[in-house]
Amino acid sequence: MLLIDASAIYTGTANVQGSIDKSGKYVSTQIRRVAFAGKGVLEESMDPVDILIVGGGLTGLAAAVALSADHRAAPFRVSLIDAGDPVEQAKAYEQQGADELVFLDITASSDERNTMIDVVERTASECFMPLTVGGGLRSVENIRDMLNAGADKVSLNTAAILNPDLIKESASRFGNQCIVVAIDAKRVPEQDGKWKVYTHGGRKETELDAVEWAKKVVSLGAGEILLTSMDCDGTKGGFDNALNRAVSEAVEVPVIASGGAGTLDHLADAISDGKTSAVLAASIFHFGTFTIKQAKEHLKSKGLPVRL
Repeated sequence: MLLIDASAIYTGTANVQGSIDKSGKYVSTQIRRVAFAGKGVLEESMDPVDILIVGGGLTGLAAAVALSADHRAAPFRVSLIDAGDPVEQAKAYEQQGADELVFLDITASSDERNTMIDVVERTASECFMPLTVGGGLRSVENIRDMLNAGADKVSLNTAAILNPDLIKESASRFGNQCIVVAIDAKRVPEQDGKWKVYTHGGRKETELDAVEWAKKVVSLGAGEILLTSMDCDGTKGGFDNALNRAVSEAVEVPVIASGGAGTLDHLADAISDGKTSAVLAASIFHFGTFTIKQAKEHLKSKGLPVRL
């Protein structure tokens, strides 16, 4: 399965995240992680870095500062532009053959903001592929409202960690097929095969082991896991397939690989090597590096099951 992440559209190699409201107004700055030249940090130069930030109607990217190699502040010269109506983007992806669309409001938890229901309602009214929505869903009532707005599934991350019973309660009420738990994981330095879970869009570290947390959320009723590697996200250097494989082999529900897609082989590797059920990608489609048709044909050429 091929999923499109329509939550953020950007160019450049800095993975620094903020948010834009539906009118296009810049709301806040949040540093998630910096990836520059594939090194995970900025170069030591303090010279400002020119980067184009493209904000969609639901969530965009924006930054005023980023961490340099020695943790000093390095300024960005930022340009914000409107990437267009997210509903029109969703319609375009549906026409291209995307299997599913994912909207994740990545700063909703840290900004204590609810995900925008009107965007979901408009998207669901004009698109008929499955729609998963996450960010700012903190209660069964929030989940009910999002499903009533037209979402097929909801994605829980920070709220599930703060209140694991929310997974059980929502799965019991709406069915586990509706409940996706998103896990943002990062490698533990000098400990092979260990990853820690992060919350608030990848900005706050927890003591949770990613594989053990995946097993627990499934036991509580999660019907799917959206697994993002914080180490690979934004690098376009490929998925963390050791992480993907460890989680996929530990649970019996579908696992979606996220974070790192840069080539079509990366998509195939996440399924064949990472043992995932599906892959999620954003920028390689947003900016026309590849089309969805090309991606699906490539997966098929590798002998992987895909709907053309």
